[in-house]
Amino acid sequence: MAGIFISLLGAAPTYSAAIAMVLLGGAGISSFHPQGATRATEGVTENKGRWMAVFISSGTLGLAFGPTFFSTLAGRLGVEMTWLGMIPGVLITALLLFQLSPALKAVWRPLMVLYLLVFIRSIVQVSFTQFLPLYLSRERSWTLEASSLALSLYLASGAIGGFLGGNLADRFGGRTVILISMIASVPFLALFFFTTGLWSMVGLSLGGLILLFTIPVNLTMGQELAPTQAATVSALMMGFAWGTAGMIFIPLVGWAADHFTLHKALLALLVFPIAGYLLALKLPKK
Repeated sequence: MAGIFISLLGAAPTYSAAIAMVLLGGAGISSFHPQGATRATEGVTENKGRWMAVFISSGTLGLAFGPTFFSTLAGRLGVEMTWLGMIPGVLITALLLFQLSPALKAVWRPLMVLYLLVFIRSIVQVSFTQFLPLYLSRERSWTLEASSLALSLYLASGAIGGFLGGNLADRFGGRTVILISMIASVPFLALFFFTTGLWSMVGLSLGGLILLFTIPVNLTMGQELAPTQAATVSALMMGFAWGTAGMIFIPLVGWAADHFTLHKALLALLVFPIAGYLLALKLPKK
């Protein structure tokens, strides 16, 4: 992600595209450091400080060469050719994939399905969290206090849903809970959009509760798939999926709201849990 999107900046057709590339490239860069620092001294029993210093100094040296590397590319080949700068990053990615832990290689397909399910759920969850007060106050004429209370109700229902989802998974299995969560949340969230007053709040709270059944379920299933890589799986299922969903869809929802109203923009998000249900069918039954 870092190599591809940062290197494509020179070919960005618009300012908005450039911003998107900066965000995606920056996410790739920042996600490297926690794992990189952890792995830098893995298995080292002596002189850990020295090898951590090598790791940090190498990164700083790379940062120092960066401006010269890209200015040389742009100066000799043209700004539109800076995409060639991705080649080292792509090669290193191939090397890292070759060195990937066997535990992750064996389960990458169901793990990717789980990641996409977290991403899909996070699109709805994060977008609702960010835009709900604005939607209720601007398009339903609610007071700021009432709008904030509705957001608290939605978030509190999600907290309860996460607790219930974990317990239901122990009884009925994670796959079943994910399937139910994805498809059963849709009619309740639709109820929120197509009604007013009490029924609307019932739909919002129950929709949020059912949608967030999957938070502990996805995480537990991922860790069970690769128990020796629990930390990596947890980072993938939590921060990376949540952050990517917010980074991409909060600007998109904002853009759609400016062009089609916030009601239509948020209502359109309900297609994602339906897609999540179809995707969850691909999860292993055991």
